[in-house]
Amino acid sequence: MHRVAVLAVPPVKPFDLAMPSTLLGAAEAEGRPGYEVTVCTASPGTVAASGGIDVVIRTGLEAVAASDTVIVPSTGSRHDADPAALDALREAHAAGRRIASICSGAFVLAQAGLLDDRPATTHWALAEELRGAFPAVRVDADVLFTEDDRILTGAGSAAGIDLCLHLIRSDHGAAVANAAARAAVVTPVRHGGQAQFVSTPLPPETGASLAEARAWALRHLDRPISLHDLALHAKVSVRTLTRRFTAETGLTPFQWVLEQRLLRARELLEATGLTVDQVAHRSGLGSAESLRQHLHRRLGMTPSAYRAAFAHPAHAGSGHSAASPAS
Repeated sequence: MHRVAVLAVPPVKPFDLAMPSTLLGAAEAEGRPGYEVTVCTASPGTVAASGGIDVVIRTGLEAVAASDTVIVPSTGSRHDADPAALDALREAHAAGRRIASICSGAFVLAQAGLLDDRPATTHWALAEELRGAFPAVRVDADVLFTEDDRILTGAGSAAGIDLCLHLIRSDHGAAVANAAARAAVVTPVRHGGQAQFVSTPLPPETGASLAEARAWALRHLDRPISLHDLALHAKVSVRTLTRRFTAETGLTPFQWVLEQRLLRARELLEATGLTVDQVAHRSGLGSAESLRQHLHRRLGMTPSAYRAAFAHPAHAGSGHSAASPAS
């Protein structure tokens, strides 16, 4: 069982504090829970939280010492975190534990000195504050999350969902991560380099979202998907679809569909033994060569190299195992 300690540094944000338990708790690998999640704090008892809410946390820092991964959610203590919590993080890092933060939790990692000379992110509105207070940190305000040698940082609160799904994917593969996303009714795994979408508010005249059209597209990635198809399922014109799609996702319809196809291809490479040609067909990328080009452009890896690095033994033997010439 992979043990996760969620370290609450008060005052905490209840939404972010509960997020790891919600997402990681939905992950099942080979029919068993993938994680044991424990919420802890430096001084167990009633912990102050935002929104006039108090949270009772009964476990102390011993959970950090016993963990495989430590997650620090958002906190109001951006410059004055409890020294005991900082010491616990330093000791966990020295012991080789994986350490992650959500939103302003990055300030706690920075106070512990864990982000020096590393890339890191936080909510875009706090990026300049983080950069000014900790000049040794390489702050990137334009991404959803960063990862550097077992240190991860997530952007604003909702990006913590992406961070948690990334952890699940790293530990158990894309199929388990996507199943956890479906169980929690959230967007499937997004890559960390995706923008935080700071300037994409919905125009007031947009009406209902295009979620139904996107859901239809996800069910039919193995087929050609045109703007007309999406507009038909969204019950809007192609021009309206294009404008609203970009407003809602920060991507054009073409970019979004390509992103979903690549995610599907990566899941199939990780979780099946299908040939590269079959993976390309099932993900709608057409040919093994097309898949190879897109994957190399995105990750700098060929399909065969990606499979060798990320395939999970429990699943990799399923399906066909013949290699493709374009792998």
